[in-house]
Amino acid sequence: MNRLKDATSPYLLQHADNPVDWREWDEEAFAEARRREVPVLLSVGYAACHWCHVMAHESFEDETTARMMNEMFVNIKVDREERPDVDAVYMEATQAMTGQGGWPMTVFMTPDGHPFYCGTYFPRQHFQALLQAVHRAWTDKRDEVVGQGRQVVDALASRGPLAARAEPPGAEQLADAVRALAGAYDAARGGFGGAPKFPPSMALEFLLRHHARTGDEQALAMAGHTLEAMARGGMYDQLGGGFARYSVDDSWVVPHFEKMLYDNALLARVYAHWWRLTGSPFARRIAVETCDWMLRDLRTTEGGLASALDADSEGVEGKYYVWTPAQLREVLGDEDGAYAAEIFDVTEGGSFEHGTSVLRLLRDPDDLERHARVRAALLEARGRRVPPARDDKVVAAWNGLAVAALAECGALFERPDLVTAATEIVRLVESVHLRDGRLTRTSRAGTAGANAGVLEDYADMAEGLLALHGVTGDAAHVRLAGVLLDAVLERFGDGDGGFYDTADDAERLFRRPQDPTDNATPSGQFAAAGALLSYAALTGSSRHREAAAAALAPATLLAAKHARFAGWGLAVAEAYAAGPVEIAIVGEPEDERTRLLHRTALMSPAPGAVVSVGTPGAPARVPLLEGRGPVDGAPAAYVCRHFACRLPVTTPADLTRELHS
Repeated sequence: MNRLKDATSPYLLQHADNPVDWREWDEEAFAEARRREVPVLLSVGYAACHWCHVMAHESFEDETTARMMNEMFVNIKVDREERPDVDAVYMEATQAMTGQGGWPMTVFMTPDGHPFYCGTYFPRQHFQALLQAVHRAWTDKRDEVVGQGRQVVDALASRGPLAARAEPPGAEQLADAVRALAGAYDAARGGFGGAPKFPPSMALEFLLRHHARTGDEQALAMAGHTLEAMARGGMYDQLGGGFARYSVDDSWVVPHFEKMLYDNALLARVYAHWWRLTGSPFARRIAVETCDWMLRDLRTTEGGLASALDADSEGVEGKYYVWTPAQLREVLGDEDGAYAAEIFDVTEGGSFEHGTSVLRLLRDPDDLERHARVRAALLEARGRRVPPARDDKVVAAWNGLAVAALAECGALFERPDLVTAATEIVRLVESVHLRDGRLTRTSRAGTAGANAGVLEDYADMAEGLLALHGVTGDAAHVRLAGVLLDAVLERFGDGDGGFYDTADDAERLFRRPQDPTDNATPSGQFAAAGALLSYAALTGSSRHREAAAAALAPATLLAAKHARFAGWGLAVAEAYAAGPVEIAIVGEPEDERTRLLHRTALMSPAPGAVVSVGTPGAPARVPLLEGRGPVDGAPAAYVCRHFACRLPVTTPADLTRELHS
């Protein structure tokens, strides 16, 4: 009996009608495997995963394959986005056994949860042969199979933390990291390394911060070239905005078409910071369009942001997004159709499959009005196609990343609607995800899921709250960030300065996951370091600052050779090296002079700068504002480091000079 019909995960619900007797991950499933004396077959994926869909159609919807699975195994289906802890420990095993990983992930394990054979996608014929081979091995050589599983667990359990009690990266290590990135930099096409190319969001944030602190032009050039190349290529949706998950080639031409909230939240913030450094109109456009896409296509009825859009439409990858010259002419007529084919690089041979092309915009058009008209007509026509499915669960961590992006973009680009959207996300998280200071990882349709929040949920949401405070001045956001960070310090610490990815009262797996390196999102540990550092800068808490410094230790070891996997840790280390700068603004909210000082503070590219704004005479609910007042009745700004402040200033020009001194 398939038991997924009552699941809250859209991914699990996609498999609720399979003939496979799927179970969710729970103790009952393992008890059943022990009762039947059969192995467990674990399949891990996510709703927007193209190859997960392929394996589902080929194998899990096939009656013969399903019958083999049901007779020989207890079958468990896991949404990696709901249970990143389960995904992490078994992906570690998969990579250790095979040298690679990916989704769908397929793991055969003992009823005790010990993996003994792992892989990813298997075509149907290969998968059926594998099922039979594993069944024979379990039947004929069970002691050997069980022993192999125990060896895998012992080997993985013996791995210690990457670093303990090392110093955070200093100026030398940060310069080494720039050189390491330069060594992997693709000077012709932008980005780092070869195909496939993922958006290196955290490394780009590090390079922008490094330039802001040191003036290093190479760091800015690598970041700027990569940011422009990504947004001009097919990985960026030239009609609707927003980025696909990665480029399958090394030239940013053909994307893997799924669109993830976390990528777009990270990238919107990076493009905004690029604009803040350079004033690039292109950077501004991409940042704003990406925010608009998130709100248009991912916003839920409850005010949160959904996880992703699928890569497939009508069962075909990319069908929603690609065009032929004939399709352009059909929508636009011959003249505008030819114009669109030229500016978007749509050819008769096509850049994708079956003669279709992914739209690119390799240069800004000369006639901006015509481009806007053509683009709007194509977007409207595309809207009549069958859209990709949406994974509408709300993930706390990724919504935290979005809060930071929307708040900062709203402030920098004078879009109060974006700030309002960020505030509504926080309201949803407070009302649905938060109970007694603890987070639930996901919700759907306003109902909290069953799975506990992991480290990145607490850290990324705290990061978003502190960024939103800098924009709104609402002290409640700092207080809530403090609650979340207290949970981080009390529940996730490893006793050696680092953090586990799960809390001390979370479900026990065969290994407690701990990975300080970045993946598609900042690692939980580096995200915690960033939020702890910002919180310390606003409150003067030495406890939080010391915890941030200790959590940055792995970045010191990774800087010289593996900087791409420590981008967020290095970005936080730039803030640590810079102070970070603390800016307190005191003035009446309706006074235009207060607004101008506040905007000047937010425009500072100083790495990790924190901003707080308060009203004269009101209780200082954020310690950074304590003892700060107007100057001769005029709104004033105080520039501080470690709560030691320079003389207050009252004009934007003087504040700018202070920030650059």
